[in-house]
Amino acid sequence: MQSKRLLIIALSIISLATACGAEGDAESTRTTAPASEAANDADGDADKSATPDDSGSQATAPETDAEPSASEIDVDAVLAADLNSCEAVPSGETLRIGYAADFSELGGFVDIPGSAAAEYFVELLNCRGGVDGRPVELIVRDIEGNPETAGRVAQELLDDKVSAILGPAFFDVNQAILQVTAGKTPLISVSSTEPLLADPAQLSLLASFTDTAQAKAAARFAIEQGWQTSATFSVPGPYFGYLVEVFTEEYEALGGRILDDYPFVPAQTTDFSAQVNQIAALEPQPDVIYSALIAFQAAILRGQLDEAGVGSEMLLADAFSATGGYFTDGVEGFFHTSHTFPEPDGRMLKFLDSYEQVKGSALESDSYSALAADAILVIAAAVIETGSLDPGEVGRAMIAGTGIDGLTGVLRYNGGGTPNTPVYVHEVVDGGPNLAAVYEVNE
Repeated sequence: MQSKRLLIIALSIISLATACGAEGDAESTRTTAPASEAANDADGDADKSATPDDSGSQATAPETDAEPSASEIDVDAVLAADLNSCEAVPSGETLRIGYAADFSELGGFVDIPGSAAAEYFVELLNCRGGVDGRPVELIVRDIEGNPETAGRVAQELLDDKVSAILGPAFFDVNQAILQVTAGKTPLISVSSTEPLLADPAQLSLLASFTDTAQAKAAARFAIEQGWQTSATFSVPGPYFGYLVEVFTEEYEALGGRILDDYPFVPAQTTDFSAQVNQIAALEPQPDVIYSALIAFQAAILRGQLDEAGVGSEMLLADAFSATGGYFTDGVEGFFHTSHTFPEPDGRMLKFLDSYEQVKGSALESDSYSALAADAILVIAAAVIETGSLDPGEVGRAMIAGTGIDGLTGVLRYNGGGTPNTPVYVHEVVDGGPNLAAVYEVNE
């Protein structure tokens, strides 16, 4: 499927090469009101894995084993909140959270649904009494995909006395924000997987696993499937190149063999015939193709491999789902790493279903919407833990977090900048995700 919308999304992923991996019509500023107004608005190295056993049973998500603590919120109660019947308006000092969101064609595929999800989650929090007796206010401003604008927005959010900032996907704009926050106000990127952004010294965190983790998990998964030979597609540099570098190192350490690596241009290469001819001539042919290819390009490659009689499996990174993988033809049987799995009775689907029922439209991104809610939970837990709205105290408590039970899993920072959440491997089955494996990767 190569609609205009998917093409725009695909083009936006080019910037992952200098952003997530090295890293809409929307108002430029939005503020989510506390509970009373929200209620009125509502009216109108891989260590552990779970894989399919010999009987063919489906992998299961890891059990939540974190003990409830004073810094935790009753997430299930929040998700069940009825905006038409809220608790009394919290009377404490307002917790202000900023969202430096990118609504441009570069980042809108993440931050448009992400900011909508964040605003709705704040409404639910306020309906259940806020955070530690404090109303929560979310201030959303558009950085327009521009580092200079991102720096200006960061300063505006600091002037608004926010306790923490939710950050966009890409490395360069996050860096511009960090130059302004100067290690004094925490920044948690909703969707970036760039390892360099996980910097406790700058109070900079990720809400998800890193590219290192997902590449290692992919290598482990490939070996466990018995895929002993692989061909890769990469681009020198971050994300598209870095993922393949980590995969190759881990895959070979586990006994796999990389037959060759092939170049491509993200979002632009639409004919892989030269690479496919070379793959078809390999002896043996690769058991699996690994890459961070975006969805429509991966589908084209698969079709040309089929025409050449090459039956290699397809194993991709999280760009697959971020670029409309499940709305793309020709991807049945593909495998890819992901941030969570939509368990039928899980929190993510409850949140998404609640949003659609209340707002009358669906959020376009499952995992990134859930990550936005989790980022807010990390901030909320730190405020409860410290009893403070001081950005420095909140940021240090976020870094020290040992078990925030969220929508995508249990986020454990333990003094670092990444939450050590599991890496999920999905298989496309009948056009939807099927859980193939789950990995906990300690970096």
